[in-house]
Amino acid sequence: MTVPEGWALLEGVRAFALPHYRAPDRAYHDDRHVRSMLTALGGRGVLTPALALAVWGHDVVYDARRHDNEARSADLMDDWLAAKQAPADVRARVSSMILATRHAEAPATQEEALLVDADLGILGASPGLFAAYDAAIRREYAHVPDAVYRPARRAVLQGFLDRPRLYVTPEFADLEAQARMNLRGAVAALAD
Repeated sequence: MTVPEGWALLEGVRAFALPHYRAPDRAYHDDRHVRSMLTALGGRGVLTPALALAVWGHDVVYDARRHDNEARSADLMDDWLAAKQAPADVRARVSSMILATRHAEAPATQEEALLVDADLGILGASPGLFAAYDAAIRREYAHVPDAVYRPARRAVLQGFLDRPRLYVTPEFADLEAQARMNLRGAVAALAD
């Protein structure tokens, strides 16, 4: 059986990325997060080879003590894609999508928007899954004292709540109401 056009680049990406995602310091940003995003995009019928590559690459570097993880992830993924002789346009699209997961500005393309919405999909999960995510993030930041973590985490979550819309694509719009409920509860709990 031959691999359909475009999907051939995905051969080997799992073997390349899994050791990074299975690092012992990861409680949330691990391979389960990657699988969840791939499932969300695939289940909505929008998963493309470039999106799949960006999902695998978006958190390939994750260090809770640093603020440049997305840039480092984009660089590492680009190096891997270059070694696989990926076309320049694919490399540029994948890098752009990975950098969009900084959540610093609105996504510039539909692909970026889909990746960002999939990355934020956990915010709209059931309350139990959201609570498990929130606890896993706290474990990743275990080195940060509560007196620092709680107001910083509250500010991050409040920043998401302050957006007019959390999900910018119609494919993920159904998560909006649950995400807002989850975020309001988490922000309130961090205020105590």
